[in-house]
Amino acid sequence: MLGRAVFTGKLPLSSSVLRPIDPLILSQTRTTFSLLVLLSLLVGSKGWQRIKMPARDLAYCALLGMLGVAISNYFYYVAIQRTSVAIAIIVQYTAPVWVLLYVVARRQQKLSAQKVAAVVLAVTGIALVINLFSRTSMLRLDAYGIFAALIASFSFAFYNVAGHGILARYDHWRVLVWTLASAAAFWLVINPPWKIVASHYVPAQWLFLFVFSMLSVLCAFSLYFLGLQHLEPTRAIIASCLEPVFSILLAAMLLGEVLRPIQTVGIVFVLAAIVIVQRPTRSSLEKPVTVQPMD
Repeated sequence: MLGRAVFTGKLPLSSSVLRPIDPLILSQTRTTFSLLVLLSLLVGSKGWQRIKMPARDLAYCALLGMLGVAISNYFYYVAIQRTSVAIAIIVQYTAPVWVLLYVVARRQQKLSAQKVAAVVLAVTGIALVINLFSRTSMLRLDAYGIFAALIASFSFAFYNVAGHGILARYDHWRVLVWTLASAAAFWLVINPPWKIVASHYVPAQWLFLFVFSMLSVLCAFSLYFLGLQHLEPTRAIIASCLEPVFSILLAAMLLGEVLRPIQTVGIVFVLAAIVIVQRPTRSSLEKPVTVQPMD
């Protein structure tokens, strides 16, 4: 919601006219600032041994950071900028469905009526949210924004599938540090420091970017993993599905975003699909598909 407010000028950070904050700089700073703070907390207390990792696993984290964190962050904020919070976040939250399709294709889980229903609900819900069945409405939607939201959801799905194995061997803070480090390095290549300086952001904008980074990464992940200590993974994931609900309500109350009734039905369909996907299966050999996007 804060990102959308900055993109649309509804959160003025100065009395003078400023250059709008670009989705790229929002993605870049949230990973860089979070990395610096997390490094100081982990390394400062226990030294570099706290985050030490073999070269092969470092390369794996680099892949996660670039294709997972960096790409998903950027395209998600592009989707918010060019469409709306509701459309961007509900398309993003179809990531559990894409993960489900992947594990079924790899025969890691069996196809069932429950899973088919989840996929059908999710796809139908997306179609309703973006007004796919109305030609006149589709003409008013930003096609690139919808495409960006889909890319973000696929990237989230990749992050969770690819990150499952390495998270089984290392604690999440160690993996998070190196994925953030690779994402930050990736953005330094794409958007080097001299380009950032040329943007002439004022202190108020930099303060916003820092606070935004702490809220959207460090605080969010710390609280989520604290919840995992007290809840079963499936219940924690289902509880996290309230995120799009709160995001859409906040955008409606504070930013004046309006949802049509048909779009509301689509949102309900997608949320129902997510809950169905996360429900434990009858077979104890199958694990629920857990996805916590890094939005």
